[in-house]
Amino acid sequence: MANKVKYTKAPADVAHALKEATPLEDFLPSPDKLVLKQKKEKITIALDKRNVDLFKYYAKKHNAKYQTMINDVIGAYADKHLVNK
Repeated sequence: MANKVKYTKAPADVAHALKEATPLEDFLPSPDKLVLKQKKEKITIALDKRNVDLFKYYAKKHNAKYQTMINDVIGAYADKHLVNK
C-alpha cells in the first residue's frame, strides 16, 4: 500500500453513488478490545496478506495476539449478522 492514489475528480456516477450512500454503523470492536479468551478450534484458512499484516501491526501495538483479534472480528460479524437469523 505504498502507492497511494489521491483522486481529485470522481466520475459523475461515482460521485452520485457516494452522495446517495448510506453509512454503516461501525459494529466492530477497537483493536484493544480484541483480547478475550475462549475455547478454540484449530483450522486452516488463507487470508489476504494485507489483512494479516494489518492485524499483526495492531496486535504488536497493543501487545495482543493477531489470531485472537481476527477471531474476535469474525465473532462480532457473526453476532451482528448470523446469530438468530
